[in-house]
Amino acid sequence: MWSVRTPPPLPVRHGVGPTRLRIPVSGPWTTIAEYMVSRFAHLDPDELFRRIDAGEIVGDDGRPIDRHTTPGSHDFVWYHRQLPDERPVPYQETIVFADDDLVVVDKPHFLPTTPSGRYLRETALVRLRVRLGNPDITPVHRLDRPTAGLVMFTARPGMRGAYQSLFEQRRVTKVYEAVSALPVGWDPDSGTLHGQPMPLVRRDHLHSPGGPQRTVIRPGLEPNAETVVDVLGHGTSATGRPVLHTLLRLRTGKLHQLRVQLAALAIPILGDRRYPELLPEAADDDSLPLQLLARELEFTGPVSGEIRRFRSRRTLSEVPVGV
Repeated sequence: MWSVRTPPPLPVRHGVGPTRLRIPVSGPWTTIAEYMVSRFAHLDPDELFRRIDAGEIVGDDGRPIDRHTTPGSHDFVWYHRQLPDERPVPYQETIVFADDDLVVVDKPHFLPTTPSGRYLRETALVRLRVRLGNPDITPVHRLDRPTAGLVMFTARPGMRGAYQSLFEQRRVTKVYEAVSALPVGWDPDSGTLHGQPMPLVRRDHLHSPGGPQRTVIRPGLEPNAETVVDVLGHGTSATGRPVLHTLLRLRTGKLHQLRVQLAALAIPILGDRRYPELLPEAADDDSLPLQLLARELEFTGPVSGEIRRFRSRRTLSEVPVGV
């Protein structure tokens, strides 16, 4: 049986869930308030004390802390982030399915799945909670912000574990499409890429250090990422680029798996500013979004036992035309 996560002690507000902060047991501070002042040195201490005095910061038990609450009394504190002025993301998600248990969204390029960094309200999760009036909506998995396509969310408490188990047990069929610059190693007559017949199975050991560092392949270690790569076609895109159009079937789901593995095959995805080369941060480029699409999801419903199939209605802008 799947596990049920203990809900946070504060409710969702304006579609945004509360933030949890771990409190160290020891350090050069005698109160949680002192720790938070040192932890958030960029904030005005008076504003932090005001929020504590107003009861806006609570412990694990849901009761407000005060200026004298000691670190050993709580492992975590919870609070609502103050909503910043946030530039709207001018791309709209599409709901392709919704019932009492599940919501499936067709996400556009450049829209984050969940709050991260400078994105809070302008995310698929927060938009859905507000749009559907359901604070219990929770992501089952995620897509990178630059990636378009299908993302699943649960609609009520207690269902997230059931659907996450499908991914953990590799019982979800995931199909992607990608477009790369046409490599010199593609031979359409023999159907080989750099001498390898297609389709091919790419197995690697991927390591994600976290933070701003990129996912890397560690040769010689037991593979933990597997993708079946096939070619759908090649030709010229509408913008005049010679391109290779690939179909990708994931058997695992590591961070940036497809982006890393296609770069390692010398067919990096068009529009990728991270792999194989980390480029300087730049504004989103509408003319060339990352050419990666989460096209299909298929699984057996954990409650109904029915086979569910979903397909994205989006297309990649750089697919070869007239093929």
